[in-house]
Amino acid sequence: MKNKVNREIPDEILASTGYKPFESVEYGHQVNQRVAPKVRATTGPSKVVESIDKIVEETVRDGMTISFHHHFREGDFVFNMVMRSIIDHGLKDLTLAPSSLTNVMNDIVVEAVEKGGVTNITSSGMRGSLGDVVSHGALKNPVIFRSHGGRARAIENGDIKIDVAFLGVPNADEMGNANGMNGETAFGSLGYALMDAQYANTLVLITDDLKPYPNTPASIKQTQVDYVVKVDKVGDPDKIGSGATRFTKDPKELQIAKMVNDVIIHSPYFKEGFSFQTGSGGAALAVTRFLRQAMLDNHITASFALGGITKPTIDLLEEGLVKKIMDVQDFDKGAAFSMKSNPNQQEIDASWYADPANKGAMVDKLDVAILSALEIDTKFNVNVMSGSDGVIRGAIGGHQDAATAKLTIISAPLVRGRIATIVPDVTTVITPGDSIDVVVTEIGLAINPKRTDLIEALSKVPGLPIYTIEELQERAQKIVGTPEPLQFTDRVVALAEYRDGTLIDVIKQVKD
Repeated sequence: MKNKVNREIPDEILASTGYKPFESVEYGHQVNQRVAPKVRATTGPSKVVESIDKIVEETVRDGMTISFHHHFREGDFVFNMVMRSIIDHGLKDLTLAPSSLTNVMNDIVVEAVEKGGVTNITSSGMRGSLGDVVSHGALKNPVIFRSHGGRARAIENGDIKIDVAFLGVPNADEMGNANGMNGETAFGSLGYALMDAQYANTLVLITDDLKPYPNTPASIKQTQVDYVVKVDKVGDPDKIGSGATRFTKDPKELQIAKMVNDVIIHSPYFKEGFSFQTGSGGAALAVTRFLRQAMLDNHITASFALGGITKPTIDLLEEGLVKKIMDVQDFDKGAAFSMKSNPNQQEIDASWYADPANKGAMVDKLDVAILSALEIDTKFNVNVMSGSDGVIRGAIGGHQDAATAKLTIISAPLVRGRIATIVPDVTTVITPGDSIDVVVTEIGLAINPKRTDLIEALSKVPGLPIYTIEELQERAQKIVGTPEPLQFTDRVVALAEYRDGTLIDVIKQVKD
């Protein structure tokens, strides 16, 4: 059957999984029953165990669900150490449930899939060699992709039941008190890992820095931890973040950023106490720079900034232009190191950030969100998951979650190389067009026709080029031509959830 974004969801998928098709971006006042983890009482002076191999032998069994976080990003050593032990122990039919999968994790997951160690994956996204093999049918069962808020909801209501969580931390004491802000491999907020710490039946912390007891501040507490393992190194800090974030000098990105800023400051939401979320790409960081100047010029301060945090956002906090930073993840060293000294940089977990099924997520209070896209179609639907060749090469992340802002802006070039960004229909719908308000490209912007208030406000801005989305799509097509249709088999290799747990799209196997 077709869902409300006109995507065909196979009846057999709905029947076998129990999913409901996507209906609406609105989330009502449902009552949700949360689950609780099993707790094994612990006594004794220490939870330190000698090795990862010992822990794997003691805790992991065939068919279990294991989880990790991705706060170390491309500097992660922990994931590969644990997965190597799991493969070497010959464990089978595991479900891999990390908060996301980064490139550094790909090769070992491919190996685990090929050897039957991993037969199910649920994640925010995947790229590289893993995305390629999954797109060509290597995994036994379909991947389930969820947003960061959707993952929190799924953990809390028991759709994801974590048997063992392996969480790398830059410090911990012998009982498991740990945080992400201190140590040589500090990465700042533990926002995504805090969900695993709260709900996993067995929690293993892996660290390279054992601190004297009690270690504070404790984002993860000893009451949640079963084991602590000391290793030589949990990650490479130079690959966790870039230290000094560099602004883009690309004229196209700067033009997009300037136009995004014009949209924001001429919208009804640019006023004292507004809130915002930006990304970490070159154009997004340039938006932060333009927005800073506009805030200074207009004597406006923001109540809070949200999401993945970078040093330029920290600079706004230190200048007094932003009152609070609500931090679920840090994208560079500057943001990570700021947390330990700045009381107005608040660590938040993924549920507080974006779970639609709790008693109030931070995204519900967002005025402005600036997001990116691989593709946008003429219905304003957005794809951040599938490449132009149909291969999985992206992540939902917080895209669906932040798109609930009062003003959601998608910034993207009209074309990338010889590939159109604005298309008649996106390859995979991840964020529905009903939650997108404005699309900004280097040549101009398109406003969702449903937002007549924005059309009226922005049409009065001198020199702001406004098109229909169809006009932008035609401009892109004239540049790159009409591509050959992608070829897929009938086999479904991935399911894309909307943040409420309904199915917004399926991804089929790419034909060789």
